[in-house]
Amino acid sequence: MNTEAKLTLVGAGPGDPELITLKGLKAIQSAAVILYDALINEALLDHAHPTCLKVFVGKRAGHHYKQQGEINEMIVGYARAMGHVVRLKGGDPFVFGRGHEEMEYVSSHGIPSTYIPGISSALSVPGLAGIPITKRLINESFMVVTGTLKDGSLSKDIKAAAQSNTTAIILMGINKLDQIIEIFKNERGGNEPIALIQQGSLPQEKSVFGTLSAISDLQKNAQIAAPAIIIIGQVVKEKIEQKSYLINQKFQTT
Repeated sequence: MNTEAKLTLVGAGPGDPELITLKGLKAIQSAAVILYDALINEALLDHAHPTCLKVFVGKRAGHHYKQQGEINEMIVGYARAMGHVVRLKGGDPFVFGRGHEEMEYVSSHGIPSTYIPGISSALSVPGLAGIPITKRLINESFMVVTGTLKDGSLSKDIKAAAQSNTTAIILMGINKLDQIIEIFKNERGGNEPIALIQQGSLPQEKSVFGTLSAISDLQKNAQIAAPAIIIIGQVVKEKIEQKSYLINQKFQTT
């Protein structure tokens, strides 16, 4: 194991442990210490060296086991004392993951750092659920937006997304779903397609697909909660039509 003080920031992907990169896996295998978040799949920790110290520093839906300042100090302390620290974060650490802040902090203390990208849930979870985030002749762009800012308020970019024809992918917004629905209904109408996907890529994944007018009831009935992503746009219609086709086929063959 490498005893040189350094940080490797590793994106763990959307949840399925097989969706981590080979480079990320090699970093885990060589780590002296792993600081890991709540959203990573703990099966990844099984790949660590037997002597590796594994420390949970998770944050979920506003409940922080460790504050960000504490995590920064822990990275520096462990790197100086034990060598190679892997900071294992869900999705991609540069997509609303505060990963770059951690790299800046350790760099200011003279410790080198490396970034290993992960597969962001914003890009992968819709596709795994059968929703293309872009499709020719349907949309020309997509926007990834955080639903909740540091102070708990709704991001102003939500309205900007609603006013365009883009596919809107909203992370950390399920607790503000009613506000988001109203903004999009005002701009796009109640028939705009929407999908909610909880714990995407995992066996316990739950999802609902519908329109802005119907989605609140669907969410309550399915009990969709964080961690979940919201996808709004005409590309979701592809999934809704596919499900209708499968249901019709079922009735035709019975």
